[in-house]
Amino acid sequence: MIALVIGTFILVVILGYATVIYNGLVRVRNEVKLAWCNIDVLLVQRHDELPKLIEVCKGYMHHERDTLESVARARTNVEGARSAGNIPRVSVAEDALRSGLSSLFAVAERYPDLKANDLFRNLQTRISALETAIADRREIYNDAVNAQNVRLETFPDMLIARLFHFPPAAMLKFTASETSDVDLKPAFGG
Repeated sequence: MIALVIGTFILVVILGYATVIYNGLVRVRNEVKLAWCNIDVLLVQRHDELPKLIEVCKGYMHHERDTLESVARARTNVEGARSAGNIPRVSVAEDALRSGLSSLFAVAERYPDLKANDLFRNLQTRISALETAIADRREIYNDAVNAQNVRLETFPDMLIARLFHFPPAAMLKFTASETSDVDLKPAFGG
């Protein structure tokens, strides 16, 4: 009888501890999802601003079609990767988009009328602010991913994680040249 009580007590403690671990893993997984959703909102906002920027530029940049098409293509690639939730593809597509935007803003320097356009300047400011916010949120996302992945690799959490098939999350990485904000001020007399 005493052995049964002790065995039941030990089983309850083990199940309770496993439940605490499982709930902690669910919490960190949801923190990763929340952090991604915060980035996703900003990506959608920037996604909505880019066609406006391209249209404004088209009116002035008649000979820069390749640059404009490059930004439009990169925008489409980011949107496809974003909507699929494919973080590694988002990283690659973001690198191409940021490179295209840098080229676009550098080329725009040759068009004084474009630089003077209020809509262009407002879009430039808005996109620059979104880029900064995305970089800030990327850091929060990567911290959440790291916290989750550490738990998935740490004993005894790894036992519960494997039992319930908790996959590791992917970091959102950009190339070294893409980790800084697009510096637009020199291109526009700022």
